[in-house]
Amino acid sequence: MIHIGTSGFSYDDWVGPFYPAGLARREWLAFYAREFSTVELNATYYGVPAPKTVAQMAAKTPQGFVFTVKAHQEMTHTRQGDQAIFAGFLLAMQPLVEAGKLGCILAQFPFSFHATAPNRDYLLELKERLPDLPLVVEFRNGEWLAPATFAFLRQHGLGFCCVDEPSLPGLIPPVAEATSDIAYVRFHGRNRQKWWQHEHAYERYDYRYSRQELEEWVPKVRLLAERASRTFLFANNHWQAQAVDTARQLRLLLG
Repeated sequence: MIHIGTSGFSYDDWVGPFYPAGLARREWLAFYAREFSTVELNATYYGVPAPKTVAQMAAKTPQGFVFTVKAHQEMTHTRQGDQAIFAGFLLAMQPLVEAGKLGCILAQFPFSFHATAPNRDYLLELKERLPDLPLVVEFRNGEWLAPATFAFLRQHGLGFCCVDEPSLPGLIPPVAEATSDIAYVRFHGRNRQKWWQHEHAYERYDYRYSRQELEEWVPKVRLLAERASRTFLFANNHWQAQAVDTARQLRLLLG
């Protein structure tokens, strides 16, 4: 089963390119869910939502719609062990679990998260703190791209997030690998000029994929789908709804 969607859905700059002008913000998710079967919630990286808010989001989507949820930055970036954050996050996920609409948790680590023994231990700690929730890990540092990493992830039931991003020293190349029953790919765009140096965060993801670039992923995605019971593809080149175009192209290319 392949789910295709975008990383986030609540962007003001999508009004016009995707959302009709005048459509109330509270209707955006329902409108989005008419076309896509999944969404990656990334606002959870900045703040843990109330369970009531998550329940309302689940209610706005049809049966079969699936959410993946980005882990809070305390869990992946600052890593101070704030138990309140973990407790609140687990509570917030319950409405999705009960509705059968939780795909997995995405833990995206920064480039500064190196391939060290203490950091591997932290991955196990993270898994323990999120019991019974499927977890997929996205590395930004290319040090992790090694057979030992894939073996470690498989041994502990952790998924590997494949990425399409600029070809720059130290970053993860476009490798297709599944280490759990969940395969996951994020399309960040290939904006080399703005990846490290940008005034605004969105500039990093300001990129429009060509059909030829996305065609490179078709055999890789099919291979992932053979290895995993569920495959998620998310377009993160979100500026001006370019992610919607990416997701639509992927859907057409994959039939």
